[in-house]
Amino acid sequence: MENSIIFQLLDPEVIENPYPFYRELLAHAPVYQVPNTEVYLVSSPKLIHQVLKNQQDFSANLTGVLISDSSGQPTLFDFSQFGGTVDAIANADEPFHSVHRKLVMPQLTARKVMAMESQVRSWAGEALSQLLAQGGGDCIGGLANAIPVLVMARLMGLPIADLDKLLDWSFSGGDILAGTATLERMVELGASTAEMSQYLRGHFQRALQLDSLDTVDCVLNDLAQGVTEGLIDEEEAVAIAIVLVGAAGESTSSLVGSAIRILARDPDLQSRLRQSPELIESYIEEVVRLETPFKGHYRTVLHQTELGGISVSAGAKVFLLWAAANRDETVFSNPEMIDLNRENKNEHLGFGHGIHFCIGARLARMETRIILEELLQRTKKFSLQSEHSEKHVSSIFVRRLQCLELRMSAA
Repeated sequence: MENSIIFQLLDPEVIENPYPFYRELLAHAPVYQVPNTEVYLVSSPKLIHQVLKNQQDFSANLTGVLISDSSGQPTLFDFSQFGGTVDAIANADEPFHSVHRKLVMPQLTARKVMAMESQVRSWAGEALSQLLAQGGGDCIGGLANAIPVLVMARLMGLPIADLDKLLDWSFSGGDILAGTATLERMVELGASTAEMSQYLRGHFQRALQLDSLDTVDCVLNDLAQGVTEGLIDEEEAVAIAIVLVGAAGESTSSLVGSAIRILARDPDLQSRLRQSPELIESYIEEVVRLETPFKGHYRTVLHQTELGGISVSAGAKVFLLWAAANRDETVFSNPEMIDLNRENKNEHLGFGHGIHFCIGARLARMETRIILEELLQRTKKFSLQSEHSEKHVSSIFVRRLQCLELRMSAA
């Protein structure tokens, strides 16, 4: 068992299909220390909730991540090599977290999200028209990846013309957390993050200089107002923007890709959702649970404590495996099946839980729903072009498809 888990953590086949590995953890090692590191994988829903409730002993600040050493084994990368701790919004502790969240939340209200629906539907229609004109193709690049980043740019107040660089940057945060990056790759990602920081700082400084009558309703201007009022400083504002660029794009891209992939493999489910589109929202919750976009998040241990009967030292990291917890059969019956009538469908941890519950969950659900509605309305059927039409990025953190080649028939 021990050797099996050691071998599997960064094994490419297990990263492509991590679920047998998660079952192993849930059954035999709900708190598992990654060998030769002070990182613990936590898969039990009960223990994850215990960590989330205990903010005295566990910090959301990101101080280090797993990477791959020269022999392909996991080792810890200390963020002091990147200039320090990541402590913005999702990685912030109280009282800073609430301040950050309050500044961003005005752009993510139900009213604001609803107002974006028509634009998302237009973008989805354009992307699908191109795919249908050629009988299908890769639905990731121009659809699952592009639309969430377009939405993020609009939300932030960034130029749509910068889509390509924003796409690259939106995935760089996930690459840092992938666990498979080498030290050399981490250096490259550090340079990319510095470039993104400089770009966002430029746009933020322009927002600071705008007259109140000229401001556009967007996150950057809300952050600028927060600096003006002394709620945060400029460094915090840029850090919040960096986190949002990554989280808003990659998480939704992952969700959309997974939702389309499952449907492409299940024509009966496709038909059911075409006939009963009101079930799409329930379907999305099942996809979030079954193919959790961000498979886990780190917490830093502040004081020596015990978790699941295991002593964990101050300074250690725990990696909360949402994706494993979401398939725990003690919580969800038939956890590996899509159940559109699941009574506890909203008990999943796919968007986190507690004070750090995903601030963009409403937006991600809306984008995914609109894309699926358009896809199902515009097609008679769609399927994978072949059994090799799908491949996920190499990451223990994100469940995102690199490509998904479809064969599509117009309605």
